[in-house]
Amino acid sequence: MAKTKIITCIAEKPSVAKDIAKVLGCKDSKDGYYEGYSDILKADTRVTWTFGHLCELKLPHDYNPAWKAWNMAQLPIIPSRFQIKLKPNDGVRHQFNIIKELFNSSDEIINCGDAGQEGELIQRWVLQQTGAKCHVKRLWISSMTDEAIREGFKNLKDQSEYQYLYAAGLARACGDWLIGMSASRYYTLLGRQQGLSTLSIGRVQTPTLAMIVRRQEEIDNFKPEDYYVLSTIYRDTIFQVTKGSYKDQEMAQKDLEDIKKDKFTITGVSDKKTSELPPRLYDLTSLQVDMNKKYGYSAEFTLETLQKLYEGKLVTYPRVDTTYLPDDVYGDCPRILECLAGYRDYTSKILGKKLRKDKKVFDSSKVTDHHAIIPTGKTPGSLNDAEINLYDDIAKHFIAVFYPDCISSVTTVIGKVGKIEFKTQGKQILDYGWYDVFGKAPEGKMLPKFVKGESGDHKPTLTTRTTTPPPLYTEATLLRAMETAGKDIEDEDMRAAMKANGIGRPSTRAAIIELLFKRGYIAHQKKNIIPTSIGISLISAIKDPLLKSPELTGQWECKLREIESGRYPVMRFIDELKNMTYEIVGKTPPSKKN
Repeated sequence: MAKTKIITCIAEKPSVAKDIAKVLGCKDSKDGYYEGYSDILKADTRVTWTFGHLCELKLPHDYNPAWKAWNMAQLPIIPSRFQIKLKPNDGVRHQFNIIKELFNSSDEIINCGDAGQEGELIQRWVLQQTGAKCHVKRLWISSMTDEAIREGFKNLKDQSEYQYLYAAGLARACGDWLIGMSASRYYTLLGRQQGLSTLSIGRVQTPTLAMIVRRQEEIDNFKPEDYYVLSTIYRDTIFQVTKGSYKDQEMAQKDLEDIKKDKFTITGVSDKKTSELPPRLYDLTSLQVDMNKKYGYSAEFTLETLQKLYEGKLVTYPRVDTTYLPDDVYGDCPRILECLAGYRDYTSKILGKKLRKDKKVFDSSKVTDHHAIIPTGKTPGSLNDAEINLYDDIAKHFIAVFYPDCISSVTTVIGKVGKIEFKTQGKQILDYGWYDVFGKAPEGKMLPKFVKGESGDHKPTLTTRTTTPPPLYTEATLLRAMETAGKDIEDEDMRAAMKANGIGRPSTRAAIIELLFKRGYIAHQKKNIIPTSIGISLISAIKDPLLKSPELTGQWECKLREIESGRYPVMRFIDELKNMTYEIVGKTPPSKKN
């Protein structure tokens, strides 16, 4: 009789393993795994788990005992070859030994790690550390519903198809290790001469801190200046001068006196219909931004809450940086809308009709591994307030993209007094469209009926205003700044184009911000973020602009994405960071020596 095939599936955490085991039919609970015969896999199956990183890159002294001491002469610390080790923890060691034993008795392994760069790295390191020799396949899913898990196991890929994803994760980890280990020691040793304690330097955290410190410096050094705004009231309507504000008070005063002498005349009236598209679907950053603005949630708290919704099968994969859906999801949208039982008042207006399909929503070319965050259609059970708030916004954004645009009529009225031109605008909402889903109305003002050529008395005023400094960062605006490498960009299309050069990844930005708080480099001032004296001292101590540049860090992130897509050699990236590490500690890289 032929031997039954033995398959071991490895998930990233116990709760995920439990869900997978249930779908596969592995009902017997053992120490560190589930087992049973799976009709889906047609094999005796075990489902085990890690709990985050079981393995890590070795520390300096693991390579060379001399590197344990913090000494300028030993810098930079660059291993000839990076190696990993098991984390020194009894619980980790116990679970790892279970995994190793299961792998050694398997005919096939299925990597069920989180479907992203970090998840790939976590599982690959465990596979390497166990020395597993059997064939490995990859489960790749965007939802934790039973249907998605079942479908994923029917469409397993060979692990080799994700080699570039692993290479990018490895390059990121090695690059962060290189910069972090040598730069932290170098600046700590310098800082001790000035009475500073141990300093933490990072490839992403340091330019992020630099942005916060730079903003504080801009505010501290800001010198307010007066400027002057000329306006006039005609028929109870305020008209603003079209040429903008005045810097010269005498010129502003002269124009004010001149327009007092003449009547106000309407020279043009135009009406234009405008449409406002529904808001984009959420990626992780835009959801974190909205939750911070609306509820004051930190980026980390939003991600943790979103992860719970994902593991509860209520929403799709959370760590995404796209606001698009692939075209093939369109066919499943009526089902999802039909299942959103708590939103019948909104879905009933669009179900039963051909759903809108906009290129700003459905575009397969804008989706790589995962699509925008949307509800799965599973009915929520008991949720806490934060989970309700997140789910509600995700669901309403999903419903809204199928609603019509908001249509407005914008009236522009131009008037003149002598040679000086004035303008005002009014807005009338003709169709609220998608705004009905959110229960709010767009801002606008109605104007009286003006006729070209009419003329009459008016009341001119000259108002003195003062320039204001840039605002302190909040978590919402800091996330946006990290996304665009420090550039202030309001336009959504332009901001989306900048994502490839942003600082960090959507999945890591929250952790970076929290690390800066934990290190004591930044602090909260109500909703704002301010640098502490330690954070300011750290950025002041770093003379090398390479470490503080958001633009350069953004370029590294772009290269990591290129590695992920197979267009940039991983060793070239690591060699570049090795050379940079030499330069940071004031030494000449080997590649630049004569």
